[in-house]
Amino acid sequence: MQIVTANYLVSSPRMDMCPAPDRPEYAFIGRSNVGKSSLINMICNQRNLAKTSGTPGKTQLINHFAVESQREEKGKKTSWYIVDLPGYGFAKVSQSNRNDWEKMIREYILKRKNLGNLFVLIDSRHGPQQIDLEFINKLGEWKVPFTLIFTKSDKETQKVVSANVKDFLAAMKKVWVELPEYVVTSAEKKLGRTQMLDIIDKMNLSFIA
Repeated sequence: MQIVTANYLVSSPRMDMCPAPDRPEYAFIGRSNVGKSSLINMICNQRNLAKTSGTPGKTQLINHFAVESQREEKGKKTSWYIVDLPGYGFAKVSQSNRNDWEKMIREYILKRKNLGNLFVLIDSRHGPQQIDLEFINKLGEWKVPFTLIFTKSDKETQKVVSANVKDFLAAMKKVWVELPEYVVTSAEKKLGRTQMLDIIDKMNLSFIA
């Protein structure tokens, strides 16, 4: 699958203000500063599509990007959305603002009809973080489909990244009978891009069917 066009569409403070659910949608979420914007830019092959920032908690709205792709050079184009959700965990904001974000995210995840998959980003430089495991377990309770995306694999040695991924999956096995699909990525080196596009491509076909 090749990306033909990708454009920023709109930022919404609430789920009911999001664009019409008329096409498949894939949302990205993770702890603040886990590299969501960089990963979205890598997938869409654009440097500045999603605004990157070194400040945790910068994303505060539901950000939609309209994407067109095609499976063959002159094949039919498919339209879908990428969504950049606010990060969970550390952010220099008030507790009331944080509560509002959590309510907005929960409502979006549970009620957005065209949400095909949630890509949950995990920083591969670190061992298992409780906040990530708790969020993933909540998705299990909600029966929300998701894929684990281990980010920033170029920032550590392959040995460290492999050990951290293994430890994270081992921590999940304490609760989960069946583990979800996962992809190890690097926005800098474009590692994992093909795998992620393949996942989206298959889900697009299921949505159309």
